Amino acid sequence: MVDRSQEVARELCAFIDASPTPFHACAEVARRLARAGFVRLSEGEPWQRATPSALARGYVQRGASLAAWAAPEGAEAARGWRIAGAHTDSPNLRVKPCPDGGRAGLRQLGVEVYGGVLLNSWLDRDLALAGRAFVRAPQAAEERLFLLARPLLRVPQLAIHLNREITTDGLHLNPQVHLNPLFASDGGEQPAFRELLGAALEVEPGNVLSWDAMLFDAQPARLVGQDEEFVSSGRLDNLCSCFCALTGLLERLARREPLRSVAALAFFDHEEVGSASSRGAQSGFLRDVLERSILARGGAREDYHRAVAASVCLSADMAHATHPNYPEKHEPEHPVRMNGGPAIKTNVNQRYASEGESEAVFLEACARAGVPCQRYVHRGDLPCGTTIGPLTAAGLGLRTVDVGNPQLAMHSARELCGARDPWYLARALAAFFE
Repeated sequence: MVDRSQEVARELCAFIDASPTPFHACAEVARRLARAGFVRLSEGEPWQRATPSALARGYVQRGASLAAWAAPEGAEAARGWRIAGAHTDSPNLRVKPCPDGGRAGLRQLGVEVYGGVLLNSWLDRDLALAGRAFVRAPQAAEERLFLLARPLLRVPQLAIHLNREITTDGLHLNPQVHLNPLFASDGGEQPAFRELLGAALEVEPGNVLSWDAMLFDAQPARLVGQDEEFVSSGRLDNLCSCFCALTGLLERLARREPLRSVAALAFFDHEEVGSASSRGAQSGFLRDVLERSILARGGAREDYHRAVAASVCLSADMAHATHPNYPEKHEPEHPVRMNGGPAIKTNVNQRYASEGESEAVFLEACARAGVPCQRYVHRGDLPCGTTIGPLTAAGLGLRTVDVGNPQLAMHSARELCGARDPWYLARALAAFFE
């Protein structure tokens, strides 16, 4: 097989650069799906009236969550699904509703911490701004994405001369006080935040009603290392998994070989804050899509339950690589290395949903794809994180396996993963969809 790892790693960088927020990520996924013949369906319209092509290859978007499926030609409604799940959101800093402030001749934006942010990683870094806004329109408020990609903001660190203990005691950052970025100087006529958005959206500032605005590292994603063997980027957790799932699905469909199961994607927002929202993994979003798709293809409620019983979900979320500077923080008998292939994540307390039956499904997929597979187990004396896997398993009764590509600096503004691993996981996912 031709080694496409560098090519796929560069494609990942382009995908991440096009996805500074979860809303942009869904827009980019939707663009690539449409190019492959997928048709968008509206949750507010009757799906029974949709065209056969839309029911065969369709997708639905709810805010920054998206679900897509490709059904085998002529498949009965009770056919099982192979679902690759991931999340679109990443820990970051988000702009408050009334953000304008400042002192000492400097203007600042008020921000709020979203998710488990590594706060120090946002200091002394050129930051850009993106998100969605709602603007006044004749019939109803209109949603628009915006992207201000230039270096616009910065959170300067306190000088060592004013904090001598920083080298020994570390940072003590108060998210309310210490993370508000510099925005402009008060020395002239500088736009307030609403005026800035109005100019970006080409509307009067008073017509900007509300926003979901987020900061991100202005430096593009790139390959680094002696032989460019690593990907350095923000939002690897978890856009890398979204990219691999999408790439695996599209590559599987490009083979033009018959599908055995309904191949599907389920990308959720709000995983980093618990998934309890109208479109998170705890919502009915995926369940609604499964049921409505089955009913629209002529099935009944019984067919839905039969399809769920025959389905498997692969929850893809980044895994912790063993950190060479902190080996004591890792389970000693389960080392995980970057560029060593995806890792199955297990936890007997169901922080991850993997169990023997679902693990075997992924191991067989890796074997068919010729992909190495690792095992991740959290140290027993440290609290373990979680994923959408247990929530999807519990909410729908789906057999689920949790997997992830290894990375370092998880939840930093700038993360690191192996450049070969996206290619490995995409190949494994293409085999999973078989």
